[in-house]
Amino acid sequence: MRAITGLMRSIRSKGIAAATALLALSSFAGSAGAVRLETAFAAETAELPAPPGNHAAAAALADVTSGRILFSERGDEPMKIASLTKIMTAIVAIEHGGLDETIRVSAKAAGKEGSSIYLKAGEKMTLRNALYGLMLRSGNDAATAIAEHVGGSVEGFAFLMNRKAEELGLANSHFMNPHGLDEQGHYSSANDLAKLTVYALHNPEFRQIVKTRVKTAPNPNDSWDYKWVNKNKMLTMYEGADGVKTGYTKQALRTLVTSATRGGQQLVAVTLNDRDDWADHRRLLDYGFAHFPLSTVAKPGEPLRDFPYETKAGFVYPFAKGERELLEIKLAPLKEETVQYRLGYRGQLKFYLRDRLIGTVPLVADPEKEQLLRAKEDARSAESQTLSAGDHRKAFGTSLRSAIRALLLQGEANATW
Repeated sequence: MRAITGLMRSIRSKGIAAATALLALSSFAGSAGAVRLETAFAAETAELPAPPGNHAAAAALADVTSGRILFSERGDEPMKIASLTKIMTAIVAIEHGGLDETIRVSAKAAGKEGSSIYLKAGEKMTLRNALYGLMLRSGNDAATAIAEHVGGSVEGFAFLMNRKAEELGLANSHFMNPHGLDEQGHYSSANDLAKLTVYALHNPEFRQIVKTRVKTAPNPNDSWDYKWVNKNKMLTMYEGADGVKTGYTKQALRTLVTSATRGGQQLVAVTLNDRDDWADHRRLLDYGFAHFPLSTVAKPGEPLRDFPYETKAGFVYPFAKGERELLEIKLAPLKEETVQYRLGYRGQLKFYLRDRLIGTVPLVADPEKEQLLRAKEDARSAESQTLSAGDHRKAFGTSLRSAIRALLLQGEANATW
């Protein structure tokens, strides 16, 4: 026990190499199922850094790679969100429509009130260009035309929006329209918008659209092309800014979702009803980059010491100061009779922070090590069988000699009589 305790004090949790040293000790203890890896400083606590103040009715900050919510203030409160709705509109349209398809603008779409890209009834445009008009200029006419094309109607498209919200676990969101104009039953929350945007930013088409500063598109009604300048001022105000969407209605007031990338890390900031959103977003993003840097826990193809496995994928996570030392790692092995095992998978590494699962990495067989291990096991089994046979012959010989000796003694006794 002293040896294990001493080793745990000397090892910091810096990835698979340190983890597997403890994994080997845990397996010797005879644990069944998932094997828990105690980290070196699990008794310590880490205090999250104090976030900056803001003027928002609700706010959230998230890391795009991991999806971790780094900061939330009234983040689960359902609120009106104005044109931030169009984040959902865009990702649903990208996933359900063909971007090179031609959409036809209805009279209803052309006459939609609010912000517009001035489409005309009967006009034709590719879905891709309509999405640029939607996200850069916040065109409500584009939103309606997209919804009618992809969903068959505004109501049909709203059904797709709510199905996606359910799929993503957005428990505090409900959508009635594709544009975000104030309507009873149309709402979301800061945390839900952060989760939605994190999801959407993993789509390359969405990512390209929202970071575009200026877009031109053919205009069938005039000799000049459409030219759309992105309304999102953060793209020019903040180093590394690469999205996402502005919004405003009389009831929702100013709403904003911003993304930015620095040093390979992308963050998303959300504010609802914020009179000073540009400044608040700069402070939120600065806070995230300064206090929650991405840290590599596992790399793809990394071997596990003492086990014939290697990681199928990597795992990175944004840890605050002191959190990395609280990381717990558990091995969840697969049973040999499962389909996944026969396909080469051997289980998962599960990563926990403060008893909460924060990520998993699949494990696959390392064929060379697995073959070597099987050869050793076969040799050990053969040796055991040989020893067992030798012990049996030895025991039989001893018994035979005892029996003969007893007979001789009995014969001597009879002779005496």
